[in-house]
Amino acid sequence: MKGSPLLPIFLIVLVDILGLTIMLPLLPFYAEHLGASPAVVGLLVSTYALCQLFGGPMLGRLSDRMGRKPLLIVSQIGTLIGFLILAFSNTLWLVFLSRAIDGLTAGNLSLAQAYIADITTPENRAHSFAVIGIAFGIGFLVGPGVSGFLSQFGYTWPIFAACFLSASSILCTTFLLPKAVAHADDGASGPGGKRLGVLDWKSYAQYFARPAMGRLLWQFFYFALSFSMFMSGFALYAQRRYTAHGQPFGPKEVGYVFAFVGFLGIIIQGGLMRPLVKRLGERTLVWTGFASNMVGYGALGWTRTIPQLLASSGVNSYGSGVLRPAVTSLITQQADKREQGVVLGLTQSITSVCQIVGPAIGGALIDRGMLTTWAVSIATVSLVGLLSSFPRKTAN
Repeated sequence: MKGSPLLPIFLIVLVDILGLTIMLPLLPFYAEHLGASPAVVGLLVSTYALCQLFGGPMLGRLSDRMGRKPLLIVSQIGTLIGFLILAFSNTLWLVFLSRAIDGLTAGNLSLAQAYIADITTPENRAHSFAVIGIAFGIGFLVGPGVSGFLSQFGYTWPIFAACFLSASSILCTTFLLPKAVAHADDGASGPGGKRLGVLDWKSYAQYFARPAMGRLLWQFFYFALSFSMFMSGFALYAQRRYTAHGQPFGPKEVGYVFAFVGFLGIIIQGGLMRPLVKRLGERTLVWTGFASNMVGYGALGWTRTIPQLLASSGVNSYGSGVLRPAVTSLITQQADKREQGVVLGLTQSITSVCQIVGPAIGGALIDRGMLTTWAVSIATVSLVGLLSSFPRKTAN
């Protein structure tokens, strides 16, 4: 990777992911500190995803005409502005404004994917996309841990750390990233390429109408919905369920739990995924992943101690670690070469929809004190995913 454009894009994605994951354990507590209920916290997360759903495709189309690098910088500047507003927020509406601005300009990762697709040939693309996976793994290990540590000194410390990382990402993009020159690809849309617009319902429907493709897209939906419900609701769930040294869980403890999950994710995706695929195959990984999540999320609802929490989180880590890459791989295998970018863009849009719906549902349940119901509802979504992943005897 040394000497290639993949090194600066790796640094850029890593810094962006660190900024994002620093906010994960902190934002629910920060919003609650300013008067938000769990239901409002859920809506806060949904606001970011809703804005991203509309802003992402727009940034993608602009980058097709203006180039990836300029739009990457615009996206990163929007993230920095959002973090700065958040750091100085003293009322809840400013927190919503900060997340809306960040969401509308949150095209960093999809634009990074587009950049990689532009500079790589199809045969080298899967290997090159591992760069983003590595950056995700490191970010989810380091970011929450840093947030948990810095939150001991005040809620604004992790936010200013995210601001610093965001500014660093802008400098890396400006001075280190070469201009992308698209690879000749026989007119095919690469994995980072064409993305359907939010209102292109007929275009979406044709992919769901294909029997094999449709089942896989629904499986991706069930995974993304359960994952978004867990990630958005866990902080406030943990605050009400667990104690450390006689005190309720706060950003520090939640950050360390997320760092533990991130560490397991690196082991699974970085070391075990390839041999698991060779030995079991993607389809087996999908149903075992859903089964693992169903058990882990269901057990979470009855945990009371930290060892029980870590055990259930370990079970969940396997499911989440294998599901996304396995289902995504199967989806791309069902798509024509010229549809690769479209179907991967479709999975991004599905993720955004789940990040709108999931936090709102989870926040409402936690707000009503239905903690076990929150965990069981996530397990139920995983159960539906498990049932949908079993082979069907009917011919396609």
